[in-house]
Amino acid sequence: MSNTHANHDHVHGPDCEHTGVQHGDHVDYLHDGHLHHMNADGTVEEHVVEVSDANPAACTPTHQCGGHDAGHVHGPNCGHEAVPHGDHVDYLVDGHLHHPHGDHCDDHGPLVTV
Repeated sequence: MSNTHANHDHVHGPDCEHTGVQHGDHVDYLHDGHLHHMNADGTVEEHVVEVSDANPAACTPTHQCGGHDAGHVHGPNCGHEAVPHGDHVDYLVDGHLHHPHGDHCDDHGPLVTV
C-alpha cells in the first residue's frame, strides 16, 4: 500500500537523519510518523508495514516489553518513533513494533533498522 507524498523537500538516503528500515526488498525512512520511500525520480511514496505473519496485528497481553519501564505509555512524543502498520500506528522499540493496547503493549513483530 502506498501513495505519493506531495511537496516533500527532503531527500531521504543513507546520510539523512531519519531512521532507515528494511521494508521488503528496499529501505524506507521513518519521518514524522510516516514511512517514506524515495523513488529514483525523486518522488516520495508513503508506505505502510503490512500486517503479516512476521508483523501481526494481534493482541499479545503477556508480552513483556523491553526497552522501557512497565509504566511507559506509547503515543506522540513518547520518545519512540511512530511506524504506520496496517490500519494503525505502532512504535519502534529495540527493533520491535509495540502497539499500545489498554493496560499493556502488544508485540507486532520485528522491524530491521539499517
